Formats: sequence, structure tokens, C-alpha cells
Amino acid sequence: MKIGFFTDTYFPQVSGVATSIKTLKTELEKKGHEVYIFTTTDPNATGIEEDIIRMPSVPFVSFKDRRIVVRGMWYAYLIAKELELDLIHTHTEFGAGLLGKMVGKKLKIPVIHTYHTMYEDYLHYIAKGKVVRQSHVKYFSRLFANHTTGVVCPSERVIDTLRGYGVTSPMRVIPTGIELEKFERPDITTAMKKELRQELGISDDEIMLLSLSRISYEKNIQAIIHGLSAIVEELAQVRLVIVGKGPYTANLKELVDNLSLNDWVHFVGEVPNDEVALYYHAADYFVSASTSETQGLTYTEAMAAGTPLVVEGNDYLNNLIDDPSFGVTFASDDDFATTLVQYIHTGLQVDPKKLSAKLYEISATHFGEAMLDFYHDMIAYYANLSLEKETEPAMKKIKVKLYSFKRTSN
Repeated sequence: MKIGFFTDTYFPQVSGVATSIKTLKTELEKKGHEVYIFTTTDPNATGIEEDIIRMPSVPFVSFKDRRIVVRGMWYAYLIAKELELDLIHTHTEFGAGLLGKMVGKKLKIPVIHTYHTMYEDYLHYIAKGKVVRQSHVKYFSRLFANHTTGVVCPSERVIDTLRGYGVTSPMRVIPTGIELEKFERPDITTAMKKELRQELGISDDEIMLLSLSRISYEKNIQAIIHGLSAIVEELAQVRLVIVGKGPYTANLKELVDNLSLNDWVHFVGEVPNDEVALYYHAADYFVSASTSETQGLTYTEAMAAGTPLVVEGNDYLNNLIDDPSFGVTFASDDDFATTLVQYIHTGLQVDPKKLSAKLYEISATHFGEAMLDFYHDMIAYYANLSLEKETEPAMKKIKVKLYSFKRTSN
């Protein structure tokens, strides 16, 4: 099968969407399929990139580190036509996504879409929510999704949201899988973990909490920092390590300073991809209070590394963390401190047998298999829809002739 991915976000841009796309591409290619990525130009993309078609783009409104296609669409269409794609999978509702839908319509092939982002959580970035409103998101999401063959949803929360918007296209929950070998890492030794902790100023008898994500307002790291004030009163040996970069970094550093938590919080900044696993393994607990995730790859990455999670719950996470040894969820920001302290006191360790069974569910292998099943189902569905459209005019003619015959007979 030849598949075209259309996305405004791809490496070298670092994001959960880019990681999800790369993971899926790798899994599909392992199974013998060809995957071509139609995406934006990027000033940091250098050299020859195999199977990647880049179109001229500009930074996207308030997200300056994200880009959107502005031209070169006809060129991309001609390439897609020459490649004889069997299916298109869009990963954005904007520039490249709209192009993917146009190409799919002209080539008369199915268009599958993954709804990666809950846009309602990001409206404050665009003119502080005064221009683009929730009603606009609802209308545009419904319009886009209902003009695709089928929609992939990373979690039940996304399906429920889209149904509320009025989306009627077939939808299926397919969480993004991860490449387990990147995070299980048996090669990471106790000495390596100890060395990293020493670099961070964390001793063996101290508890390392890890926050790893893009540092933005909606990731709600501020709730973790506020909760830390209460935690250190009971557990002074706790240390919070914040890994990542983003527009809210200065705000968080100011908050730490105002709360006099500088001795308990360490900002690392962005780390290379091949070093991320070491941070998961060195940490005692992975923490998050984000409520904007459709899924959140960092949760499954931490789980694959064997690091217990203490995170703000939702339908997806409450389902993912289905054994106490994997971690615990809390209901609201105010519950973080109490939940973490109580969970630390339980002294629970990850159960290897239960974790092994869980890892297949979150694996890239399972992700690729589930997506292929959906592709095949949607190809058959599209064929049936096309057949109905082709036969509909003929059926109308037959009905007209029957009606005329009856009138003549009478």
C-alpha cells in the first residue's frame, strides 16, 4: 500500500504529533508499505530527506515554533498523483490537511484523519481567546472531520468531544504507540542513573520527581510547583526536575522564586532524544497536572521505563493506569500534593509481570497493527460509498421510468 501523510508538523520540529507520525511511518514500513510525508519547510531541516516532500511555509500565528503551508500545493498534488497513492492520512486540520483532502478527492482515494489536538485548550494563545471561540472550533472540526472517510481518535475523550461537535464520520480509538526499546533501555546502569542525579544535585536518599513536556501554560506545570510547596513541608527530601523548553519557562521560574522553592526545583531545558530515557529511569516518579492531552506520549514513555506515574486523571489515563503498581491519578490540581505523599508512603514498586502485559498495549507494534486494520476497513467503506454514488443516478432513472410507465398504463 502507498500512503501519503499530510502534516504541518514534522521533524526537526519536536512534538508529540511529529513523534506519533514518525512512529507510525516506521511501523507501516516494517510491514512492507510505502509512506510519503507531505509537510512544511523548516529552517532546521537540512540535507536530502528521503520520502519527505516539503512545501513553502510560514510560522503559525501565536505558535512561532510551528509552521503552516502557504504554497506549492499544485506541486505536491502532482507528486501524489505520480506516486499513485492508495490512501491519504491527514494529521492537521490546516494547510497540509486541507491539501490532503483536496488530493484525496481528485485522486478518488480514501482520506483518513487523526484528530491530534484539543483546540479548545489552546484558544488563549490566539488574541487571548477573543477572536477564535469554542463555537468556531466546533464548527470547523465538524466540517473537516465529516468530509473525511474516517477519523482516528487517540482516546475516548476525543471521540466524545467530536460526537458533541456533530461529527458523523466513522471514528475509532487508536492510541499512539511507542517504540518500547527506546525507553526500556536495559543498557542504562545504576551508575549512569546515579551520575545524572549527582549532576542535578540529587542524592541517593532524595526523591526525584520528573516533569517532561513542552513548557507551556496548558501543560499546567504551575500546579505541580504550587503543590510542591505543601509536599516539602512533609517530605523535604523531594526534588522536582523540569525537562523541556517552551514559552512559559520564564513564568515558571518566577513562580519558583516567589514560592522560595529554588532549592527544590531544577530546570534542565530541552535534552536530546537519546537522553530522555535516562531521565525517566533516574526519576522515582513521573508527575503531570496537564488536562490538555488527547493522549500524552510522555505517560507511556515513563511507563515503559518502569517509572510510576502520579498524574491528573482523565478517561484515558484512568484506563491506562489500571494497576496501583503503575501509579495513581488525582482528580484536580488541589489533590496533587496529598495524592503524591500518600502514594510515596505506600512504597509500591512496579509489578514486572503486569507491566509486561501492559507494554504490548502501548507498543508501536500494536499501534501499527490497529491502524492498518482501520485503513483496510475504511478502504472497504470508501468503496461501498463510491459504489452507492455511482448507482444512485441509475436508480433514479429507473424510478422515473417506472413512474412514467405507471402513468402511461393508467
